Amino acid sequence: MVSLLGSRDELLHVIEKAFDADIHVRGNEITITGAPEESERVAGLFEELTELLAGGAELTADSVERVVAMLRRKSGVRPADVLTLDILSARGRTIRPKTLNQKRYVDAIDAHTIVFCIGPAGTGKTYLAMAKAVKALQAKEVNRIILTRPAVEAGERLGFLPGTLYEKIDPYLRPLYDALHDMLDPDSIPRLIAAGTIEVAPLAYMRGRTLNDSFIILDEAQNTSAEQMKMFLTRLGFGSKIVVTGDVTQVDLPTGQASGLRIVQDILDGVGDVHFARLTSHDVVRHRLVGDIVDAYERYDARVRGAAPGPRRLPREGRRGNLPRGADRSQGRGEHRGNDHRGADQRESDQRSAGKRAQ
Repeated sequence: MVSLLGSRDELLHVIEKAFDADIHVRGNEITITGAPEESERVAGLFEELTELLAGGAELTADSVERVVAMLRRKSGVRPADVLTLDILSARGRTIRPKTLNQKRYVDAIDAHTIVFCIGPAGTGKTYLAMAKAVKALQAKEVNRIILTRPAVEAGERLGFLPGTLYEKIDPYLRPLYDALHDMLDPDSIPRLIAAGTIEVAPLAYMRGRTLNDSFIILDEAQNTSAEQMKMFLTRLGFGSKIVVTGDVTQVDLPTGQASGLRIVQDILDGVGDVHFARLTSHDVVRHRLVGDIVDAYERYDARVRGAAPGPRRLPREGRRGNLPRGADRSQGRGEHRGNDHRGADQRESDQRSAGKRAQ
């Protein structure tokens, strides 16, 4: 009961806030009073939580809220089936999907050769793909893991970074190293990289290669061009699997350049053995505020698109370099030089005279 209800009934308070029902606990007995439908939901919740505990899961306020959310959506999938799916046990903890969409994403990786996962920040796109890659390597399903991402800055201009080539690209690839350190012994990572078992490289290094017996992950794919995306996908060799992750709402490409991740959804729509998994703000597994922030930005973008104005026209007096009305318009076209206010005919005559004197 302590594991089920939490220390000082912390989890019980979360459940009471989520449902419009009275919950009374006496000894090992829980009594639920309320509308039949709501009481049935609460009873189902306690059954799911009990099964999670039996499967070795540790209940937290966050996990209870996720179970409540799954029950309310009535997806037809039991929360216990989602939250007890072990992907990888590493460094004293088990990596599992935490939402139904994450479970579908993980299952799609098992079932398809190429999987695209598109969703906002914090939904576990890259992390779950890395866990599946490490598991496949440990099970000897592949011979190596290849991690890549385009070297595009998120708004800043980093300039000429000091150091060797790998030191220059290291900041772009650091998130991939961070995930690796969560899943493997940190002392083994340099050895695996030196042996080529794990390769972390920028996308530009993929051209001309054929990648056999590999688990290949392309991260931050929204920052690829259409040409880069085609180049990457055609690296696929025999016995390999590709996972492409990205967030199409956070494109850092120069203005006017189309994202390869957006275009590829139309190009590969309906192609066999290719799957598109989509995650939403409901699948955010970072701080609760991250999901609220994602929703807020989506609402803002929808308002901006709905109220997008037409092309902006400058005031008559503000055109051509903000010249006042009646000013010499040739100045705005670069025809005015220095303080030469003479007419064009006079200037041409002077030029002819200068040419004759030179002869």
